[in-house]
Parts: sequence; structure tokens; C-alpha cells
Amino acid sequence: MTDLVNITIDGIPVEVEKGTLLIRAAEKVGVRIPRFCDHPLLSPSANCRQCLVDVAMPGRDGVVRPMPKPQPSCAMTATEGMEISTQATSAQAARAQAGTMELLLINHPLDCPVCDKGGECPLQNQALELMASGAQSVTRFTDVKRAFPKPLRLTSNVLLDRDRCILCQRCVRFAAQIPGDAFITLQGRGAGHAGGELTGGLYSEQIGRFDSTVLDFTDPSVDLDALETVRGESYLAPEADLAGPGGDPGVVDGRAYGPLGNDELDVSGRPFASYFSGNIIQICPVGALTSARYRFRSRPMDLVSTDSVTEHDASGSAIRVDMRRGVVLRRLAGNDPEVNEEWITDKDRFAFAWSSLSDRLSVPLVRDEATGELVPTSWSDALDVAARGLEQARANGGVGLLPGARLTLEDGWAWSRFARTVLGTNDIDQRVRDHSAEEDAFLAARVAGTGLGAVTYRSLETAGQVLLVGLEPEDECGSLFLRLRKGVRAGGVAVASVTSVLTRAASKLNAQTILTAPGGEADAVAQLATSHPALVEALGGEGATILVGERAAAVPGLLTAVDALVTSTGARLAWVPRRSGERGGIEAGLLPHLLPGGHPVADDVARTRVQQAWGVETTGLHARSPLPATPGRDTTAILTALADGELGGAVVGGVDLRDFPDPGLARTALACSGFTVQLEVRRSEVSEHADVVLPVAPAVEKNGTFVNWEGRVRPFGQAHASRARTDRQVLGMLAQEMGTDLGCESLTTLHTELAGLGLWRGPRDAVLTAPEDAPTESGEAGRSGVTGLVALLATHKPMLDDGRLQDGEPFLAATALRPVARLGADIASTLGVSGGDTVRVSTRTGSIELPAVVGGVADGAVWLPECSAGSTVRQSLGAHHGSAVVVSPAARTANDTEVVR
Repeated sequence: MTDLVNITIDGIPVEVEKGTLLIRAAEKVGVRIPRFCDHPLLSPSANCRQCLVDVAMPGRDGVVRPMPKPQPSCAMTATEGMEISTQATSAQAARAQAGTMELLLINHPLDCPVCDKGGECPLQNQALELMASGAQSVTRFTDVKRAFPKPLRLTSNVLLDRDRCILCQRCVRFAAQIPGDAFITLQGRGAGHAGGELTGGLYSEQIGRFDSTVLDFTDPSVDLDALETVRGESYLAPEADLAGPGGDPGVVDGRAYGPLGNDELDVSGRPFASYFSGNIIQICPVGALTSARYRFRSRPMDLVSTDSVTEHDASGSAIRVDMRRGVVLRRLAGNDPEVNEEWITDKDRFAFAWSSLSDRLSVPLVRDEATGELVPTSWSDALDVAARGLEQARANGGVGLLPGARLTLEDGWAWSRFARTVLGTNDIDQRVRDHSAEEDAFLAARVAGTGLGAVTYRSLETAGQVLLVGLEPEDECGSLFLRLRKGVRAGGVAVASVTSVLTRAASKLNAQTILTAPGGEADAVAQLATSHPALVEALGGEGATILVGERAAAVPGLLTAVDALVTSTGARLAWVPRRSGERGGIEAGLLPHLLPGGHPVADDVARTRVQQAWGVETTGLHARSPLPATPGRDTTAILTALADGELGGAVVGGVDLRDFPDPGLARTALACSGFTVQLEVRRSEVSEHADVVLPVAPAVEKNGTFVNWEGRVRPFGQAHASRARTDRQVLGMLAQEMGTDLGCESLTTLHTELAGLGLWRGPRDAVLTAPEDAPTESGEAGRSGVTGLVALLATHKPMLDDGRLQDGEPFLAATALRPVARLGADIASTLGVSGGDTVRVSTRTGSIELPAVVGGVADGAVWLPECSAGSTVRQSLGAHHGSAVVVSPAARTANDTEVVR
């Protein structure tokens, strides 16, 4: 039972939970106390002292006595009988706050007219409020203000103007508490001046990266000769592409990162910072932290803002899109306590330029029969060519559809309906990744048509025990990682992970890691009751949850083992895909064996319900063919059928050929396709094989709905009014050209049909048992090959990789983890390889060369990033997770990073 206490705030009685911060209690009764360092999602620090209030409280004798000095309301908790007087009723509190403000402004440059924060700055707003209330309005400070060289590049994305910093430490506390990436700190002591030592060589107090030259300890690995004194401050490196005052270059803090070391570098060669560093820009209460992309680009009053949802992962994170004159200038985190709270990943924040690059499609393209080149044409001509081509392809064996997994729910509904009612086929699959019949059964039994279940972001905070299988949440769903870490820090959850590679996230979650050989995860899960009985017992507790990632489909038997573990322990289960439209695509029927709402294709009742929802009449004057009753081909089968000539054509959405399980098969299939129609935002490799290319709108130019990994519906608005058509509209016009009304023109009608169909509540088949003779290559590991050692390959995609949705953002790309090859200690020892040496990982298809990092994987294994610069595993090696590869030392050259034979 909650322990409540009674207090008064400015004479208003209020009842709050014991231990509530006074600043939160004041908010309950509508009293706002000024603050800078306070943030509701960060631990209190009382750095800025702007929230001072008068406090009186009962003594041991019960007499209420005032405390001698004002107290910081952000750090003091409520107890029975307290009497709080804020600046509204206490002259002493008002004077204290005014004095604090005057102190904060002593060294502040007061450059509001050119500051990015001007117009949305808490410091600016509260200073003006105080002046309006009669506080000191003219500075009494007559000395020279402290100045620093600026801007200081903290990361490629984040720039720091230390002149403006008020040392509230919001950024420092965020980095340490929320993602656990202590890449920034408060260093030095006292006021001082830039480059000036006070005592013992300590620099003036300032925010910066961990730097041994500032923190005043000796690091013999640092090459101080490579650093310079810039405008009076020592140990800096000038940055020519940053503009400082007077045209001087900006600076990079000295690369003397003693406490961090150089184990994990980003692409720019600096120690990796964080996937969430951009959040410190948004929570900075002044203009000290700015974005490299947004700096000096606009003022807040010039922006048009629209609430939206990220298109980069399945988190469903709320974002705000800010535009000026039709151009997206920045994204900010939206505030949604049920999903992402107030945090988003750097990918969500900065990766928005991809849809406005020079290869953006604006008009339809049709392949000229004479030249073989794609040429611009009108919509009517393109639709006519596409309709005739698809009708011929349907007659020549049928059409396969590969829509991709980044569609909205509404667009996915249109794709599903177009396949079944216009082309008369179930050969449709959104999965551009590993997939299997086992996964088909798992999705039908455990995921499709289940809606928002018991596993949510909020439930994970107090789940007790969470088991991760085939999932690296920091890389694949950033908001999920942050919520798990929040629960771990609060003591509400313990995390365990069955994984083939040890990651930063595991250590930050204090996770119990069950390290397995790549491909051996199914056996590890099946044997948990024997190998980790305490974990299995914990999974039987109230709220315990198993989170399984989409990569589990790559390991035969793993989803079956997870299903059996859920059944035996009673644990909750959630499936976490990587792409934003994957869960919504399942609900829309973008799988060969499922119709919308999880209705099985092979079930007569389910099929009849969908026919009725779509208005498909099979009798009477307007009779049409019923929906096909046989489950269709999956992605691999569609590609194989195209390559073999069994299918006459294809309709392809937003896919990257490098992501397919076999990119070579995908290229062959498209080359052999009799007729191909592409719906895409930008020209891609698929365009080179397409006969008709129809441009469609990106997420920023349409409204719609994503469904996140929880099953939560996430609608969003149209940020940019444009003439681009959505997939739904394009398919509707194409269906009309082929003589069928798709019925998707009206969003109101579409949503009514969705609601009317509902979710499948009929029988569900059990998850398939994986075949006992599933191929395994575990016996190959460690065997000596002709040119090196045979190892088992582990691979997954880091959050920041070489994906097309990150194109056009060089600042973000530079913050990605440097691609490396992680070697098992036994392989490194046998080959005589040390950390930093270049190794070659090869197959018969090709090879990849990367710097080596020893450890972090099981013996006999090697891990590579799946689709990063210099490491496109599926394309270069023709390999997948669990494949046997050959590892050997290699001589590193400047231009030899990836070889494809």
C-alpha cells in the first residue's frame, strides 16, 4: 500500500506519496518552479540551484520550523507536515532564484540572436520572466567573460559551445543513466579560463569527452605532439569543416581518452560514443549542445512541426518532424510515456535525408523497347504498360509480390488485397531476410492477429526475468533496450541472453549471457533446464518474459525450442522484428500463408471472412473469383520460381537486394523475370531490372499507421504536403487499369474494413517441429583449411550500418561503430592474430577483410557486421549465420577492404 503524506505548497494542501520530490509535488497543484538541471527521467542532482524554495517542516517536538536557507526542490523529498513556499509566495525564494539566474548569466555569452536554441530556450524564457517580475535586468558583472574555443566536436553529430554551458549536467547524467554510455563528463575544477591552470594543472570546470590531458593523469599511449594549442587552449585538434568565431576553425577535443581506451572506435576513428547521443541536444536547457546538421539552419519560429512515428525500426517511437519551406531540417523525440518516453535513437533523429536525395523518383519510368533504358513517362502510360505486362505475366505462370517490410498498415493492406483479388495469388512475402516454414508456423501461432498483448514497454520494467533469444535490442530496437535498462537500474528486471556474440548492450544490462556457437542457439535453449535451472525457474515467475528476435528464423529449431520453453514455464512471449512495417505487414496479410488479421489462408471460414470484408462476391451478376485457397510461395520460393521461369513476373516494393538470404538468387530472379513492376521512393538496384518503375511517397509525405513490436497501433500525420502517391493509391490506380476496384482509395473505408474484419479467433496450428536432419556445420569449426582455419560465422546488423535509409547523412555515418571481425580466442591464438591485425574471412563466393578484435565470441567462431561498409556478408560471402567460413591473416591495404569474386 502506498504511504501518503500531507504537505502544503503556497498554502495549498496536497497529498502525495512519501518520497516525492517537492518539484513534482508542486506540479500536481499547478505550481511551476523554475529549473534547469531537473528532468523527470533523470536522477536529481541539484546542480543549477534555480529551483530554490523555502521549506518549513516539523521537528521532533512537532513544531513546524523554517529551514535557515532556501532548498533545492528538485532534490528534497516530501515528508509529513512540510510547508513549502515557492517564488510565488516567498520573497526569500524569489531573491534566491534571481541571484542564481544572475550568477548563471555572468559568463553566458548572451548570443540569443544567433543561437540555435533561441525561441525555445528555458534559460532565455526564465531570465525574461524574472526580469518582468522585477529582478535584476542589467548585469553588474564588469570583468571579461570566460570564453572557450568553439564549437567543440563531441561526436560527428554533436557540437558543444562551452561558453553557453551552465553545468547543469543533464547531458552527463543522461549518458551515464539512460543508455549507459559514459562518453561525456564534467571535468576540471573552478572558474579559471580556457587553457589556464588554477592549481595542480586542473583546467576550468567544463563539459567534454573523457580526456586525460584535462583530467590531469598520465596516459603514455597519447601522442601529445599530434595535438595543438588553439586560441589559448592546449591539447586540441583543429577541425577545418567547423566554423568558429571570426572564421577560425572549430576544434575537436584532444584524443586522449584515457578512461575509455580505444577498444571500440567509430568510423571517424574516435572512441565510439553512443547510439543515443542526440538526446543530449534536445534536453540541454541552453544552446550549448547543437546538431552538426541543424546548426545555424533555422529558428524555432520558422518551423512547421508534425507529430510522427519512426520508420527506422519496429519500436514505434514517437518523433516530431520540423520543416522549413518544405524541407525537413530536424527531428526531435516525441513524449510518449507508454513507448519511448522522451528518448529516440540517433538513427531516428538524424537519418531523414534519404528520401530527398538526387536519385528520388518523381515521375514514372518505363523501359524503352528500342534502347533498353528507363525513360520518364506519364502516369497513364506507365499504368497501361504495367497493367498489360502483369496480365500477360499472370497468364504465363503467375506473379510473385515482394513488398518489403517498411510499409504502413494501410499500404500493406492494399498490397495484400491487390495480390489476392487482382492477381489471384498468395505468392506474396514481405520478408527480405531469413525465413522458414518453422517461422511461418510460429508467426501464425504466436504473433499474427494477437493485437496488443501482455508484453509492453511498461510491463518489461517489472517483468522480473527477461530472456533475449536472437535479439540484440540496442542494435535492433533502441527504445526496447532503453526500457530494459531502466528496469535493470530500478531493480525490477534481470536480463539473460542466448547469443553468439557479446555486445556492449549485454554489459550495460548486466545480462547473464549464454554464449553459444553460431547455429547452436536451438540446442542451448532446449537445454536451459539442465544448464541454467535457476533461469528457467525465474521464467516461471509472474511477468517473466521471453523476447525473441526475427533472426531466430535463421537457426533451425530455435523458434520451436522457444515455443516449448514458453509452454513449459508459462512465460510471456513477444516477437521483435527489426523493420518498422514488419508487424503491421503480418496483420495486413503480407505472408503467403496468412490473410489480414492473422486469418489462415487454408481455413475456409477465415477465407470467407476476408472475402466478405473485401466485398468479394463469388455469385451473382458481379461474381468474381474467390480468394486462392492454397498457401503461396515464400520469398525464396518466389525468387526460385522467377529464376526457373515458373512465374511470369514480379511486383517489387522497397527492398535492398543485399538483405535477401541469397542476393545472387535475387539478382538472377529479377534478371529472368518476364515482367517486373517496382514501387519505390528512390532508384535502386531493382530499378535496373524493372520494366515499369512507379514512384511512391516516403513516410514523411503521407499519413498512415505503423504497428510496433508490441502490437500497438501507431498512427502518424503527414509532415510534408507533396504530390507523391502512396503505395495504396498507386496500387489502386493499377488495379483500376486492370479492371478491378481495389477499394482502398478512402482511408475511412479502409479502416472500417479493418475494424470490421478484426483479428482471427479461430483455431491455430502448433509450431512446427524442426526437421531432425536440419543441416549443421558445427563440426567444421576449428578445422584447418587450405588457406586458414574454418570457423562458424555469426552475424547481425548493428544499428548504424550501410542501409539505404541512412544515405545522405555523413555526420551520422561517422558515428557508426567501425566494422571489425571478432575472433574466437582459439582461432586468434592459432593464427597468431592480435587485436587490430587485419584478417580475411572468405568463402568460395568472395572474401571480406577487417581489423580483428579478439574475444566476444565462442571458440571456433567469427562475427562480422552483416551490412556495413566493407562487410556485406550475404553479398560478398554468400553466407549466413551459422555458415562455415575460412579465417586467415591478411595484409591490409588502403583500397582492399572487400573482395567479391
